[in-house]
Amino acid sequence: MAREELTRLTGSGNGECNQNDCPNVYRDETDGRIVVQGEQCEAFRPPVGEALVKIPEHVLREAARALGW
Repeated sequence: MAREELTRLTGSGNGECNQNDCPNVYRDETDGRIVVQGEQCEAFRPPVGEALVKIPEHVLREAARALGW
C-alpha cells in the first residue's frame, strides 16, 4: 500500500517537522483501519506481522478529533 492511498489524520507539516517524517496517524479508507507511523518500540516482541511504535499523546488526540470522536 502506498502512502497516497491513506487519509492523513494528523500532522499538517506546519510544526516542528516536515510533511513526512513526523509520528502520524492515517486511516485506510478501504477497510477503515488505522495506520500509525512512529518511533519503533522494543518493549516486547509482538506477533509475526505486527509491530510496536511510539507516538506522542497529542498525535493520538489530534487523530481522535479528526475522526470526530
